[in-house]
Amino acid sequence: MQDAPPAPDVSTDGEGLPPRLSAGLTFHGPLSEARAERIVARLAAASPGTVLDIGCGWGELLLRLCAAVPGAKGLGIDINGDDLALGRRLAAARGLAERVEYAEESGVATTRGPADTVLCLGSGQALCDPDAPYDPAVVLRELRRLVRPGGRVLLGEGFWQHTPTEAELARMWPGASADDHLTLEALVDLAIEAGFRPAWIETASREEWEEFESGYRHATELWLAAHPDHPLAAETRARVDRQRSAWLGYRSVLGIAYLTLVPVG
Repeated sequence: MQDAPPAPDVSTDGEGLPPRLSAGLTFHGPLSEARAERIVARLAAASPGTVLDIGCGWGELLLRLCAAVPGAKGLGIDINGDDLALGRRLAAARGLAERVEYAEESGVATTRGPADTVLCLGSGQALCDPDAPYDPAVVLRELRRLVRPGGRVLLGEGFWQHTPTEAELARMWPGASADDHLTLEALVDLAIEAGFRPAWIETASREEWEEFESGYRHATELWLAAHPDHPLAAETRARVDRQRSAWLGYRSVLGIAYLTLVPVG
């Protein structure tokens, strides 16, 4: 097994400033190296010529899949210019700059497809009307439109491990509702209704969640401990405390499913 690529260097936003949340993460989600390796191997087995990553961030999985399939060309789209800049640096460092492109644009009604493999990891909102309620049915229909016949879709999507109580919802993000997510069974049924067969169903483990959530704040927490009187400390502390409090609220309720979907027909 090859060594994993180094973690992205996103440690700071500038000299003396607090690091970004997510600084130093390899993946922007609860995904372990072992699971990523298995996912890449399964997707690479289909020999995709084109890979489209929706809401890609810095596109770590996009880069790994393109590296695993000689000649494959990748495109990541996102509206976060800083993440895209990091992705371009990583692509250049791994010799993939000629095969992996990043575009700063919305995924709503995108014309960037169809592609042989479509990745959408925790970023289904990139395919939805921002003025309408989030709807995984819309996400799945768009992914079906964007994948070529015989291709693959990898969808990372939240689901309720159990229906949250009012007390549990009150500890999550502002305005959290039981309608914000489906159960895993309902999510898979929705994928089938959209024209897919669920070739592989897996969910993030508690260890993956804890590695991601703690890693998401780690560099910023260290900065706060070392700079308690910095002019930006109060604002940064409040932001980190809100994020941590929300995670501790949904820790045993919200799951992440990774669905490998194959279009029918």
